[in-house]
Order: sequence, then C-alpha cells, then structure tokens
Amino acid sequence: MVDTHDRVKAARGHPVDGCLAASRHVDKLVFRIPAPALLAAATITICATPFAWAAPGLQAVYLVPLGFAWWVLRNRTTVDSSQLVARSTFGKRVIAWDEVKAIKVVPKGWLSAVLNDGSLVRLPAVRVGHLPALAHVSGGRVPDPNATPDSVESAE
Repeated sequence: MVDTHDRVKAARGHPVDGCLAASRHVDKLVFRIPAPALLAAATITICATPFAWAAPGLQAVYLVPLGFAWWVLRNRTTVDSSQLVARSTFGKRVIAWDEVKAIKVVPKGWLSAVLNDGSLVRLPAVRVGHLPALAHVSGGRVPDPNATPDSVESAE
C-alpha cells in the first residue's frame, strides 16, 4: 500500500512489487510482522483464563500473550536510501549502507545484513520475497534478483 508520503509498508508474506509499481520513487520501506498475529495473543489470553484463575499467582501466565504482542508490535525493519534500522524486541540497530557488505539470504527465515567486520544483523520481518523492494529502495546497493541483463543495461 502506498500512502501520500511516498512510503510503502510491507509485511511478511505480502507482495510488495505491485506497490512499488504504483510509485516510481519510494523513500522508505517498513517491514513489519502482520498485525493479525495479534489475534494469536488474544486467543492465548482467552484460553489461558481458566488456568490463570485456578489458583492464586497463576495470573502470571498472562505475561506470555503480553510478551508475544510486544514482540509482534516491536519487531520491524525500516529501510531508506541512506540506512537500515533493525528494531528487535528490546533494542534498535541503525546501520548505514556503507557498513553493509552483503545481505545473507535464508530461504525460510528473516534476512540478515553482513557488515564489513563480518558480523550479522538480523533484519526482522524481511524475507526473500522482499528482495526486489529492498533493491529498489537501497538505490542499487542490493542487487535485484528479478532483474534481467537487458533491464540492467538499460538502467545504466
């Protein structure tokens, strides 16, 4: 979805290519865990209620769905032409594109940025399917896996 500020919000599992086609210039991408995952936290809360009130002190079981909801809301990756911001459950890491040597692709997991010093920084909610969008916003720092040799030559 493209809003009026030329930003695209991309969630895991959502195709972003159609969104990028709607706007030629995208300033920023925000990759998030889809909000419907919060339904799981609500379901766990409802299912835990009989157990939580069975004895004094068991109400602490409500911390599990609360922690999961916090994880869903907090984890995200924001990408623009100058930097990556990887926000995890309890921290945030800002990485300039100059510090990124490569992107480590994991077929069934979140991608990671390989830094010049060899360390890895996980990019929450960024999946393999998001590589074309990441390539577009990075300004060519990340190669587009869907690019054909003809389109690369015409871009130069």
